Order: sequence, then structure tokens, then C-alpha cells
Amino acid sequence: MAGMDGGRPSVYPTLLYADAKAAVRQLTQAFGFRELAVYEGEDGTVAHAELAQGNGAVMLGSKGTGSSFDQAMKNAGTTGVYVVVDDVDAHHQRAVEQGAEILMPPTDQDYGSRDYMARDLEGNIWSFGTYAPEIRG
Repeated sequence: MAGMDGGRPSVYPTLLYADAKAAVRQLTQAFGFRELAVYEGEDGTVAHAELAQGNGAVMLGSKGTGSSFDQAMKNAGTTGVYVVVDDVDAHHQRAVEQGAEILMPPTDQDYGSRDYMARDLEGNIWSFGTYAPEIRG
């Protein structure tokens, strides 16, 4: 099962910030998260960051990038959650069969993951994919 190999969680809360660089500073300096990775866009915004706390992690980025996730979060509930799954296409098919609102179909990402995105009944955004960064001590 995805995320069960000890070093890779299977659930990652995902957040967008107006000032993601400041958020990374606060989360690391004030709340003790460890910076695992920060990828910036050409304009200096945070395209994607991974921060660890214990054996868990959060992913975050900048608002206003125009990415699929950024677009979906404009009318979202309070949270986005990323869940690692072994078979994205089968997982997506089940969601479709159950009538879930799909915001992005299964898509191969530049960083090697295959993901899809859905909205739950309260407006929260759920991303399901194969990307599972390892958290190292």
C-alpha cells in the first residue's frame, strides 16, 4: 500500500499562501517544520514546497500561479489534502462512478507524479496521486 514503507506518509495537507516565502519562514522558524524542498517559479513565487514535522509533511505554494490547484482553490473550502494512491486511474474511476466532482482528470506531472483532483461536498480540494516524497531525519 502506498505510504506504508515507513518514510513516506500517504496524506499531505496542501495549502496556498499569498506570501508562500513568508509562510515557509514562519512554519520553519516559529513552528519547527523542516524544509525538505522549495521550488520557485521564474517570477520568484513558490511553485511547490515540502515541509516536514515529525513523520508527517505539508505541501504548499503561492496563490495566483494559475496552476490547476490554484484555480480549484479559488472557490474551495478551507483545505486541500493530497493523498498517495497506488493506482490513480482506478481511484479516479471509482470517484467518477460515485459522482464526485472532478476538477482535473488523471494527469502526468513534470515532477514524475500522476495526479487527479476532486472537490468534496463542502468545497475542500482533494488531490490523489503517486507522488510520495520521502521524509528523512
